Amino acid sequence: MPLNVVILAAGQGKRMFSQRPKVLHPLAGRPLLAHVIETARGLRPERICVVYGHGGEQVPQAIKDAAIIFVKQEPQLGTGHALSQALPYLGTGDNTLVLYGDVPLVRAQTLNTLVAGEARRVVVLTAELDDPSGYGRVVRDKAGRITAIVEDKDASALQRKIREVNTGIMVLPTVRLGGWLSKLKNQNAQGEYYLTDVILLALADRTEVDAVKAGDAWETLGVNSRTQLARLERTFQRQCANRLLDQGVTLVDPLRFDVRGDLDCASDVYIDVNCVFEGKVRLGAGVEIGANCVLRNVEVGAGTRIEPFTHIDGATIGTHCRIGPFARIRPGTRLAEEVHIGNFVEVKASEIAAQSKANHLAYIGDSSVGRNVNIGAGTITCNYDGANKHRTIIEDDVQIGSDVQLVAPVTLAKGVTVGAGTTVWKNTPSGGLVINAKTQEHRPRWKRPKKQARRKE
Repeated sequence: MPLNVVILAAGQGKRMFSQRPKVLHPLAGRPLLAHVIETARGLRPERICVVYGHGGEQVPQAIKDAAIIFVKQEPQLGTGHALSQALPYLGTGDNTLVLYGDVPLVRAQTLNTLVAGEARRVVVLTAELDDPSGYGRVVRDKAGRITAIVEDKDASALQRKIREVNTGIMVLPTVRLGGWLSKLKNQNAQGEYYLTDVILLALADRTEVDAVKAGDAWETLGVNSRTQLARLERTFQRQCANRLLDQGVTLVDPLRFDVRGDLDCASDVYIDVNCVFEGKVRLGAGVEIGANCVLRNVEVGAGTRIEPFTHIDGATIGTHCRIGPFARIRPGTRLAEEVHIGNFVEVKASEIAAQSKANHLAYIGDSSVGRNVNIGAGTITCNYDGANKHRTIIEDDVQIGSDVQLVAPVTLAKGVTVGAGTTVWKNTPSGGLVINAKTQEHRPRWKRPKKQARRKE
């Protein structure tokens, strides 16, 4: 059945105490509104309209999606007024689904249930809350039929005891919207045009009003404060953790774990505490991630171990590698199988072939490293001349001693050994030893300086 989706996202969010529009505050690394849009897309609607207001053009600029119709509500006169601003942009869909940019966790499965059925009725999404304060109450008659939705500030003492609340999410017949919205009044505590008053208008028109109750109350929770945002963050992360646990992933502590993107895990993955996964991350079978690691847009091959406090960004890691602890792998890096990158080693925009190692205190930038290369402690590639980056090429079976500087552009040919403390600025032949001429002398009569005693005043 053709469907329109309208996402109301014009609210200011005064309790956020922020210049940023409320719907752009991040949840799991993405704006609240982005989560709602993604869920809406899963319904395959004919049109998605976002009604924005507070914060001006920040909302469409942040989302930047040509497939979405952005409609500005100015001034902001309530949810009913907001929906009326979208009317001229709706498609031919029989139903219009109303969502909220600050209610990010509602599941597509729940919404599919909501929009199923005939187009000639109103269906509202409700929830049972232990503490319903602040929410509109769903009033039913003795037969269980919905008779009204009363906002919290307008509810009587008896109505405030009702635990079934309106989430604001509802499906409405598109052809009836214009007539109902034009009849809304703003005689209420807020002086606004409430979308919930459409329920009374629908009943007066003898339109069936039905309800779908959310399976989990957390789906319907909105954000009005930093405290609520933090609570939803942990709810979101716990749902991610539960899905991974159900797939056989080991999470040492599901409460200390953050996904800010898409995390795909093969079998027998092990993740220690306080790890953060951003963007698109794929972990192969048997991958182990140590504590306090950050992985962003990374693919990690099977059997690889990432030691604690390692940061990997925009890289591809081969199978059976050992990375860290305290390593930094930067964008454009590709590691083949069985590569070892050790503590305090940084790799940037480089390819390192199989079974090569840089185990201590090294910087490898803009380099191509062959197979079975050993890079000693303190080695750096000097790849930047102050204006341009240059490439270092290290061929197979090269052995590099400690404290070596490789001044790019330079090539170390196959099988060469570079002595400790050498600066290499010219291409080397294959095999043999490369060193700089060094002198060392001993001065037997030299005396070590001593501190002078302070004079007493």
